[in-house]
Amino acid sequence: WNVLLSFSGLVALIQLLFLPFFPESPPYLLLQKGDKAGCLKAMKQLWGEGNYHTEFDDLLKEKAITKGTKIMNVLEVLREPSVSRQLCTMLLLILSLQLCGLSATANLPESIIPYVSLGVSISELISVIFCSSIIDRFGRRILLCGGYLLMALILVLLETSLLLSDQFLWLRYCSVILIFLFIIAYGIGP
Repeated sequence: WNVLLSFSGLVALIQLLFLPFFPESPPYLLLQKGDKAGCLKAMKQLWGEGNYHTEFDDLLKEKAITKGTKIMNVLEVLREPSVSRQLCTMLLLILSLQLCGLSATANLPESIIPYVSLGVSISELISVIFCSSIIDRFGRRILLCGGYLLMALILVLLETSLLLSDQFLWLRYCSVILIFLFIIAYGIGP
């Protein structure tokens, strides 16, 4: 488990190092921020020199279509009948985390593991609700960078708590909390 957790931390670190060199998403820049020049610059950086005016015009049409559309908050989405199937699918995916095995990493007594599995699912649900509430305010880039930084910090702390859990039994419970925080950071960022 230690090597496996370290490997995912290494991948997150590599992605975090290269992320600042990539531009923001052109649709995000145009549709959310209203930055036409930034959108064109990002397209040029992503696609190189060439004709990308067709894609830009498509984004402008999409912006015109969605101009009158009201952006719903989380509670409005939950009450909307047209997205109930998608919400049910998402909820089933979140609940499937109970079978992922993360609760076994903390070396806890078997009687506590069902509660840890339930906590994993609740953590995922919290991250989905929280992320959907803040993604329009901050954008994907900030959430990705912040999520990866939090994940890296949490993985270092988790690795430390797992290594010392045989000497200090209370660190096993800290490991569970760190697993919950890791899931929330992953859901908010990557």
